[in-house]
Amino acid sequence: MVTPNDFRSLADRIEIEALCAHYTDAVMMRDFDRLLSMFTDDAVLRIPDAGIELDGRAEFQTGMRRMQGEWDYFVQHTHPGAIDIDGDTASGRAHICEFGRLRSGTSHLNYAIYHDRYRRTADGWKFTERVYEIRYFDNSPLAGSPPGENGVGVDVSAVQLPR
Repeated sequence: MVTPNDFRSLADRIEIEALCAHYTDAVMMRDFDRLLSMFTDDAVLRIPDAGIELDGRAEFQTGMRRMQGEWDYFVQHTHPGAIDIDGDTASGRAHICEFGRLRSGTSHLNYAIYHDRYRRTADGWKFTERVYEIRYFDNSPLAGSPPGENGVGVDVSAVQLPR
């Protein structure tokens, strides 16, 4: 038999996974206002391998824009990981694959894990901490390019779609 607590736990997990998905979407769309809304006022974002630590909204406001401004293009994919809920707080992990090219011309491909802490607020679940741990890093030049830079590489007008 399913209890009301089972439904609450399921809803919490769905909301937390959606928070992680919205984070990736906001980063890729460079939607800084939405990105900031996903964190509590006292939240911390750490990327130890890059020497980055942003504490609170004031630092997020400028830090996120500065970090995103370094990229010529950037693609991030998030895959759900474990989530442990304890009342109005939770911890979890999100598995990341990202690549892109910095404005400096260097390329970047990595697989990483966000180690997260969350808090339930009146506005729903939010991040209180995200710590980015790189598990694999490759800075070899990327072979491809974003569409428009050298075309999409495929003549889509000649592609026959199945009926």
